[in-house]
Parts: sequence; structure tokens; C-alpha cells
Amino acid sequence: MPPTLAGIAGQHRPREQDGWSIKPERYAPDETLVDQVSFALKWEGVNLAVLSALFRAVPESEISEAIRATPSGAQTRRLWFLFEWLTGCSLDLPDAGKITAVSVVNAKQQFALSQGVLSKRHRVRNNLPGTRAFCPLVRRTPALDALASSGLSEKVKAVIGAVHPDVLARAAAFLLLSDSRASFHIEGEKPAPDRAHRWAQAIESAGETALSIETFEALQRVVIGDDRFVQLGLRTQGGFVGTHDRVTQQPLPDHINARHEDLPSLINGIVSFDERSGRGALDPVVAAASMGFGFVYVHPFEDGNGRVHRWLLHHVLSAAGFAPDGVIFPVSAVMLREITAYKRVLESYSRPLLPCIQWRPTSSGNVEVLNKTADWYRYFDATAHAEYLYRCVRTTIESDLPYEVAYLQAYDAFTTAISSIVDMSARTQDMLHRFLRQNNGHLSKRARSGEFTSLNDEEVATIERHYAESVINLPAAPYA
Repeated sequence: MPPTLAGIAGQHRPREQDGWSIKPERYAPDETLVDQVSFALKWEGVNLAVLSALFRAVPESEISEAIRATPSGAQTRRLWFLFEWLTGCSLDLPDAGKITAVSVVNAKQQFALSQGVLSKRHRVRNNLPGTRAFCPLVRRTPALDALASSGLSEKVKAVIGAVHPDVLARAAAFLLLSDSRASFHIEGEKPAPDRAHRWAQAIESAGETALSIETFEALQRVVIGDDRFVQLGLRTQGGFVGTHDRVTQQPLPDHINARHEDLPSLINGIVSFDERSGRGALDPVVAAASMGFGFVYVHPFEDGNGRVHRWLLHHVLSAAGFAPDGVIFPVSAVMLREITAYKRVLESYSRPLLPCIQWRPTSSGNVEVLNKTADWYRYFDATAHAEYLYRCVRTTIESDLPYEVAYLQAYDAFTTAISSIVDMSARTQDMLHRFLRQNNGHLSKRARSGEFTSLNDEEVATIERHYAESVINLPAAPYA
């Protein structure tokens, strides 16, 4: 079901309630195709999955007749354009005359391109963020409007502008590696240091190159450390996320992936979405959520989908300039810390979709999809995903980045003070700082009788005082 619907309820005043936009009887449309669809377009917005299904079920002649009856109507022209855009078929109708153009997507209802391309035939501006191959849409909600207007990019610039470039570079390096490790941990893996560093390098380059199927396949090769038991490249059979029955070994899917026959079209659709809506043409976080979560729902690979999905979030934010040069928002680290919320947003679409997919188990314990499902991966509502990603980005900007900068500044203040007391190598200073941090600012008996037995009581007391002074204004760490 669509997440929001409009309906008629007696003489009641218009109101929004439980996902419904309730209208009084005077708003009721006639029982004709054009009036019903016009009512939906006006009050619910564009739902491409519903319209695609409708256009497969309704004869072309009925659509043509409805448009011919009111060819200049704004909703009629939107319906006309969407029919030809979704089906690729041109109706036997003359072009619209000279009349004021309307936008396909009402930007007050749903996020859309700021500059749509005029279709002279229909006299509408195509401001859809994607193409027929892939075009999730995001509704404007009070939460999203508040997040989008909260000035997050200005907050980043304020933090960066007040920090020495050396400190910023070290903070960015830590957050980058933190994001890489977290992305593996989300998948239940603890990567070796070299794998985590390789993936960090891939994340660091996000936004620099154009997307393509080959780009995604190259990323998968970086992610998969040992490909002896993993088929690289696009899947050549079905796939699902879930488990198997312990007794029968039958699939128990939580999510069923797109059919492998549809993968080239869907992935190329994601590429086209990036070309059309990337680099700031659409709100960057909205674009990132639409593409990133769309990719993980399609699940084009046998393995590595989750990490590439999160890389894609970085790609969109970096390419749009939302993330400053050299700074990666560690959204994977936030997702790991709040893994329940991350799973909940993934399931917000995959769980209700599951009953719509007809499938049967294969002899190899996989699934074979029996019905056509591509539209459900092309045209999903990504509102919940955009709200979630905005919250993650806000956390990284307001908590992770400032904390890491403050931590490094406190660390530098401590090591500078220590240098005036005793000569130590940078490695020994770091060990000393770590011991103090782990023991609430005090050097433990084990450390004093071990690595730091040469320090006398007065030196230890002075070191502990300098540590306390360096961290007194340090905010609480957003991570353990």
C-alpha cells in the first residue's frame, strides 16, 4: 500500500490523520478514470508504481478518451505525460496547444528537480528525479523540511573553519577509518587492518568518478577479500536476505532481491538517477537515500551489497559538495551504534513488500521469483529512508566530527604539557594517554610498576593533573 492516501469522509473538515489526507464530500471526484487519477495526483502526489500498474491494466483507448475530454487540464496533462513516460507508447493525440506549463511533481508535496525539462507535447515540466528505469520519490514531511532547512552544511563549515588544518586532517583520517570498520561490522565481519584500509581508500575516493556497472563491480572486488566461494559481478540467479530452516534447509526470506534478469536495467537506472539528480540537482541527502537504499533493495551482488550501498551514500554527498573536501561523514558508524533503527528503516519497505512476491525454493536452497517485480525496486517511496539518513548525517555533523576535533585538540594539549616534564617518544606519549583514558585519568598500579616505573610520584601527579585539565571541556564521546 502507498504510505499516504487521500479519501472522502462526510462533512468533516480537511485533516491529516494516520497516513490519510481526509477531505469533505465537496472534494469527491466523479467515478471516472480521469477524475479519480486527478484526485490522487492532486492530493497524494505522484506514485509511479501505482500508475505503472494502472497503465498496464487500462486500455490505451480509455486513457486517450479521458485526455481528449479535458486536454488542457493540469492534472490531465500530468496523467498524459506520465502514461507516455512510463509505457514508452505515444497516444494518438495532437500536441497540447500554447498553455501554461505545469510540473509533473508538485514540489510542495514531493522532492523534485529544481529545473525540469519542458515537454512541449504535454506542456509539462519533467522534474522527476530519475528515469523510467529507476525513480524513487520522497514526500515532503515536517521532519524532512526541518532537517533540510537546519543548515547542516553551514555547521560543518563552522567546525572546519575553527580548526587547524593538521587537526582536521587527523580527525578526518580517524573518521574515515572508523566508517570503513563500522561498515564491515554491520555485516558481522571484523576485517583485517589491510582490508579496512583498502575500503577506507575506496570511501575516500567516493564522488570522484562517474557511476557505472563496472564501477560497482570494481567496488565489490575491493570489498571481497577472498573470492574463491563468491561469484563476483551481477548475480546470475535469484537471491534473498534471510536464513534457512535448520531441518529442511528451505529458504526463510526477510527480503527477496530483484530478479537477476532485471539487474542491468535497474543498475543502469541508478546510474541515470545519479546523472540526473546528483551534484546538487536534488537535495543531496534525499538523492543519497533514494540511490543508496534502492541499491541495497535491488541487491545486485551475491555478496558485498551492504558496504557498496553505504559507499554510495558517501558518493552522492561528496559529489554534491555537501560533504567538504577531505571530510567523510561516518554514517556507517552511526548506523552501527543504532543498528536497530537501521534495520527498522530497511524493513520499512522490504517487509510489506515480501507478500507481494511470488517465489519458490530451488534445489540449491535459493529462491526463484515467479512474478514480475522490477517496478517495486524502481519506484518505491524513500521518505522514511531520507528522514533516517538525514538524522545520521546530523549526528555525524553535530556529534562525531566536533568530538573528534575536540579530542585531538585535548590530546595535543596533553602531549605538549608532558614534553615540558619528561622526554618521551610520541609512541610512549600515546601509550601514557591511553592508560590514563582507560583508568579515568589515573595511572594504574600496573602501569606504574611496568611501562612507567621510571616516573616518580610528583611526576605522576603532575601528569594526571595535566590530563584532567586537557579533557575538562571534552564533550561525551558519541561512541564507545
